[in-house]
Amino acid sequence: MVKQLITEIFSINVSEQLEALSLKVFRFQYENNLIYRDFVNNLGISNREVRSIRDIPFLPVEVFKKHKVISGNEKVQAVFKSSGTTGGLGSSHVITDLSVYNRSFTNCFELFYGKPSNYCILALLPSYLDNAESSLIYMVDEFIKSSGHPDGGFYLDNLNELEEKLSELSNRGDQILLFGVSFALLDFCAKKSAKNIDWSNVTVMETGGMKGRRKEIIRADLHKQLMEVLKVKSIHSEYGMTELLSQSYSKGEGLFNSPPWKKVLIRDVNDPLSYVDYGMRGGINIIDLANIYSCAFISTADLGLAYENGSFEVLGRFDNSDLRGCNLLLE
Repeated sequence: MVKQLITEIFSINVSEQLEALSLKVFRFQYENNLIYRDFVNNLGISNREVRSIRDIPFLPVEVFKKHKVISGNEKVQAVFKSSGTTGGLGSSHVITDLSVYNRSFTNCFELFYGKPSNYCILALLPSYLDNAESSLIYMVDEFIKSSGHPDGGFYLDNLNELEEKLSELSNRGDQILLFGVSFALLDFCAKKSAKNIDWSNVTVMETGGMKGRRKEIIRADLHKQLMEVLKVKSIHSEYGMTELLSQSYSKGEGLFNSPPWKKVLIRDVNDPLSYVDYGMRGGINIIDLANIYSCAFISTADLGLAYENGSFEVLGRFDNSDLRGCNLLLE
């Protein structure tokens, strides 16, 4: 049954299919995920009452910090862990089928950017050897491998080498995709010589996070700084997290789009079981059907707003006063 569900998940092309499959996945996970079933039962919700995606309870992302969230009893193939940079306990996402993750991030990337082989992929990120437990590093490492470009690789601690490589590749006319965490991109832009590179063939993809290295700033200000230095029209963004197996991408202006098997809903800050209208601020809930073997329905700690066409914005994180909704679910 699960293999059939996976085939259907990656065949979705209209919203009606996502809703129907979400209900199937909910019932599978209610029956096969002890943590999720207890969560639903403790909310006093009967699984028989769930008839639409807005009836589905969304598991708070914080649960991944203390519990093994797993659907089924397959053998564990990998465990992805968050960095836990805020000083608290990091999250762990147990993976029982890496092929589902590979399929999700590959299909999603090709949907928005084409094949990795179209690019030389460079990364201002820790190397895979230094951080094999990061889902982001795993994904980018796979992109670099599938690109097949001899100059692709990780350059976090080699800014001078990255500068030389970018100059060489851009002068040659190669299409370049540069992934980078926010602080590393700002560090690179602080090099005066970064302005001398021809950035016309470079797609800059920020993956978020100052990781405690700089003061946090909103994405719009980050992109403005990067665009001013690099003289590019837009900065692209990747939105993902340890607890998810699918990404959303923005090609500029902070508007993210998701693959057909992923959907963002915006919950009311004060009532985590209710939703706000399109264009209104609230907490981000995510349906990620690629999470078939863990939990596909995640209530995040991010604030945002969604639009009727499926795009959404990420406005920031909850502050302490905004955590009321999450705490209600956890209690």
